[in-house]
Formats: sequence, structure tokens, C-alpha cells
Amino acid sequence: MEEVRVLKSKLLTCRHGFSTRLGGVSQGIFKSLNLGANRGDNPENVEENWRRFCQALDIGTARTIHGHQSHGTTVRIARRGDEHAIGEPASWEEADGYVTAERDLPLVVFTADCTPLLMQDPAAGVIAAVHCGWRSTVADIEKNAVQAMVSLGARPMDIRAAIGPGIRQCCFQTGPEVPDAIDQLLGGDTAGLVRPDEGAPGKFRVDLPGTVRRRLIQLGLQEENIDELGVCTMCRPDLFWSHRAMGAARGSQANVIAL
Repeated sequence: MEEVRVLKSKLLTCRHGFSTRLGGVSQGIFKSLNLGANRGDNPENVEENWRRFCQALDIGTARTIHGHQSHGTTVRIARRGDEHAIGEPASWEEADGYVTAERDLPLVVFTADCTPLLMQDPAAGVIAAVHCGWRSTVADIEKNAVQAMVSLGARPMDIRAAIGPGIRQCCFQTGPEVPDAIDQLLGGDTAGLVRPDEGAPGKFRVDLPGTVRRRLIQLGLQEENIDELGVCTMCRPDLFWSHRAMGAARGSQANVIAL
């Protein structure tokens, strides 16, 4: 049996992990560790994939906090009773981030190029999982997530953040609308985050994980408390699902954190 491969951050002290596509039982276009229940994969395979993934993280698989991601800025505070099984309809219509202070209440966001962000304030006992696509990033979902953590007792200076695998500047080609929005978000502090694409006039290469990192620093997080895993999902189709590389016929990564 192929071993489940999970990436973790050296900064987070609670249970957490960023999945890869290795170590599951799915076949065909979903091979092998597809954790997305709405992709068209065999539900029994997805269930077994989740069992293996969560076993690797020492997290119970029965019920988690997850829902419909809309590339928006909604961050929900999750409490006991909000959890549900993978594949069941979400109790919330949409959310791209979750925050909780409850123990044994795993928070889940799904990605396949967007930047996954997991955060923890160890002193306050507060965690967050955030889906940072470019639209939600430039609309400042990071601020909403940090504010939600603060509302539960966290302090920005104590928050630790792990920025997981996502599309990076080497592969993230955009038009001018993305650099313009990043410039507005960061108040012009965009050095190194955007460069012209020399092979495509009018196009740019954008560092989305770096943008998330810089915004977190602006929000009061300490630079030494931010861990960026530095892996590009589009560059590594052997390890990750990539929407830009594969289109809709693919699986999904899951990014999980739990107290």
C-alpha cells in the first residue's frame, strides 16, 4: 500500500497537514489521494482516502468543518454542532475560511492551485484554515481571518501561520487586473511580488503566496512566525492536483488543522 504523503509546518504545534495526491485508492483521473467529494470520484474511494489522510494526522475522520468555497471573503467561527461528514451538505451556504477555539473540531479547506493558509495562536488556543484564491486574497480574507481569531482571544503577534502548496510566481500568469488589485491591497508594497512576463506582452507573473505573507505581516503577524512551504502545485503534477494544469478533470487537496 502506497504511503500517504502529508506536508506539515515546523511552526504549528497542533495537528495539521497539507495533503498531496499520494497514498490513496482512487483510480483514473483521481489517482490516488483525491479528497474532494464533489469531483465525480467513487464516494467509497473518497471515504477511504479521508480515513488514510486523517489517520496520518491523528485526526478523527467522522465529522469536520468544511463547506462550499466561493472565492469570497466569508470567514466563519465554528462551534460544536457545526461539523458534518465529508460529502454531506454543508450547514453553511458558503465560506472560504474557518476559525475555532474548540478542541477536536478539524477545520478543512480544499485547494488545487489556490493558496492554503493554516494559522494557530498556541497561547490562546485558536486556529484557522483559509482558502486564499487570488480574488479572496485581494479582497482581504486574511484580515477577516485574523480579526475572527482575535475575537476568540488570539493576538496577531502570537499567531503562527503556515502557507501551504499552491501555484507560485513561476507558473501564475495573469493580466494586469491581478497586479493592480494586489497593489491596492498592500498599499503599493509589492516589491518582488509581480514581474512582467517576458514571453507574453501585457501579462505578469504573480507571487500569490508571497502576497498572503506580506499581508499577514501588515496585519501584525511576526515575520518569523510565518512559514511558507514553497512548493508549486502546477510545477509538480506528480505530487499535487493543479486546476491550471489539469482543468476540472482532477481531484482536490485538503488542508486540515485541529486543536
